[in-house]
Amino acid sequence: MGRKEDMAAAAQKLMGTQKDVRNIGIVAHIDHGKTTLSDNLIAAAGLINKELAGKQQFMDFEDQEQDRGITINAANISLVPTIQGKQYLINLIDTPGHVDFGGEVIRAMRAVDGVVLVVDAVEGVMPQTETVIRQALRENVKPVLFINKVDRLINELQVDEAEMQKRFVKTITQVNNLIRKNVPVGKEDMWQVNPAIGSVAFGSAYNHWAVSTKSMARTGINFKQVYEWMKADKQKEIADKSPLEDTMFEMVVTHLPSPLEAQKYRTPIIWAGDKESEISLSMLSCNPKGPVAMMVTDVSVDPHAGDIATGRVYSGTLKKGVKVKLIGLQKEAVINRVGVYMGPEFVEIEQIPAGSIGAIVGLREAYAGQTVSEIDMQEFESFKTNVEPVITVSIEAKQTKDLPKLIEVIRQLTKEDPNLRASINQTTGEHLLSGMGELHLEINQYRIEKTHGVPITVSPPIVVYHETIQTVSPELEGKSPNKHNKIDMIVEPIPPEIWQKLMDNKVKGKVKLKDKDWIDKFVNAGIDNDEAKKVWCIENYNLLVDGTKGIQALHEIRELVIQGFQETMNEGPLAKEEVHGVKVTLTDAKLHEDAIHRGPSQIIPVVSRTIYACMLAAKAVLQEPKQLLSIITPEDYLGAVSKELQQRRCQITEIKNEGDQTIIVGLAPVKELIGFSQAIRSATQGRVIWTAEYHGYEILPPELQKKTIEEIRKRKGMDPEVKHYSFFLE
Repeated sequence: MGRKEDMAAAAQKLMGTQKDVRNIGIVAHIDHGKTTLSDNLIAAAGLINKELAGKQQFMDFEDQEQDRGITINAANISLVPTIQGKQYLINLIDTPGHVDFGGEVIRAMRAVDGVVLVVDAVEGVMPQTETVIRQALRENVKPVLFINKVDRLINELQVDEAEMQKRFVKTITQVNNLIRKNVPVGKEDMWQVNPAIGSVAFGSAYNHWAVSTKSMARTGINFKQVYEWMKADKQKEIADKSPLEDTMFEMVVTHLPSPLEAQKYRTPIIWAGDKESEISLSMLSCNPKGPVAMMVTDVSVDPHAGDIATGRVYSGTLKKGVKVKLIGLQKEAVINRVGVYMGPEFVEIEQIPAGSIGAIVGLREAYAGQTVSEIDMQEFESFKTNVEPVITVSIEAKQTKDLPKLIEVIRQLTKEDPNLRASINQTTGEHLLSGMGELHLEINQYRIEKTHGVPITVSPPIVVYHETIQTVSPELEGKSPNKHNKIDMIVEPIPPEIWQKLMDNKVKGKVKLKDKDWIDKFVNAGIDNDEAKKVWCIENYNLLVDGTKGIQALHEIRELVIQGFQETMNEGPLAKEEVHGVKVTLTDAKLHEDAIHRGPSQIIPVVSRTIYACMLAAKAVLQEPKQLLSIITPEDYLGAVSKELQQRRCQITEIKNEGDQTIIVGLAPVKELIGFSQAIRSATQGRVIWTAEYHGYEILPPELQKKTIEEIRKRKGMDPEVKHYSFFLE
């Protein structure tokens, strides 16, 4: 039996003692030291050599992660450390810091109950630090803080002890302000990080040491000594007296909750079913004897085992041979094997009870976000994120014989990464791959070519636009192709606050008649109660409302009207881009009395064309995706950076100085950021650090509308000119 198998067997024993289990994530801004910290904790558990901790990057097991020095995949490992004479099971997920892989962080947050937030002592709280705190707190996940790279304050900034303390206070205050703004109700004071109680640690993961008030009381060393040792370059002495893993594990088991505690307050946030049902009570109490309820947070495709679904077990016990339902797919499957991930390797164990993170072999149809249960139950709430792909490339197999393999590889990649979207351009037959940014797509192109061995040609990146409207349209009447059916419609913009709530609450799909749950969702979003009862469908957060009165046979064409609405909302009238923020109201209809004359070929086109006409009459416009840029530059290069930003339509919102560096924050269109990385590096001789975070969509400036619409239409093989709205009513 190898070391990993021994560790998995030890983890198996401790899973049943749920009060001694901790499910934690390591989160941070890029390059603040998450993976180095994870390495140290893994080394302490005996899985890697202590001397290699921080250099081996054990959890960055994909070759690209090692080559680029960044984490791309959220990686799981189960550790069984002994903390003050007692064994605990710590299921740890190391998450990415780069914004292009933020989806990995969001999915990991559903599996864990606590996070260790890592902040670089010199750089302090950065944009992605703020993002990961918000992501954790949105999922009711409790934070503790590790201020890392403390030695940089002396080696690079030559600060004295008083200045060092001031910097610590500033970072802790910034973190607590963020927690205060985003913390779940009722946890405002309880979840603040506080050095006095030991929920803040300071140290250097690279040099293997950390201290907290609790560890200093235990080891008898004080902060003055730590400062003197650092100044004398004797960090090995600190590591001997106060090893990083002792301080960190102590902080985790003392201040982060066990699943027994966490599931009491997390279950109502992540599951909206009947509070008194058997499954609800079983999840609230983390009952291993209840019905199985698991949410899949990650799917990987193993060449030998097939699809492996990893996720959090909230109720019941996963075992080989158990028959489970894939809720939402109306499918059943039998669990072939269960196990835990030890970094890159799946290690089989006998069972995984409620409160732990485990992996299942045998769920071929499962996807990230899937609810798996032994019984019919309401699905878990979807991941709380509004981030979506903003950039697309077209890919083709260089050799026709590789096309079937390319299709299979794309299917596998999109299954493993739900933030990667794939579609086929029906006109050209090209495969379109959409992702979160240039790096996200680059990584996946590499996987297709190098990991899976399919040579491809890739187009330059294309930006994903949205279409919306600016005003209310007149009431317009459209005719079916056979002229026997007429429908009247109006479109109007959905107020931004209602649209935001619909998006935040992930309200989408066809609405069942008189479904109280749906009506409540719409009313909670701010829609009038009478109108909420008349909503037929919500697609891309656009509403279809029945505003007619007493029309015979309307119920017979309801499904066809919905289908026409859905198709139109996915391909708008300007450039066949997705439509967002539009309310379509069906106001009247004159239908042929014979059903044969009002079939799909008549009703779907009249719905689509009438919506197109209404949208064009309501001043349809394109929206472009924006990203929030944060740039840290030495003062000498401020002019070069500002010039580069001005050329790229960047609205600068904040400029602040920190020592000899300047931090610039601004909003930039994604289109203008294509190639930005290379340009900014050459303009500053590689001295600049920058990050970009998804910021949503804004209307493209009027002077760019016509040109951009023409470019997209030409690219899609359409007539460059948008027709007048009357064309669609003929």
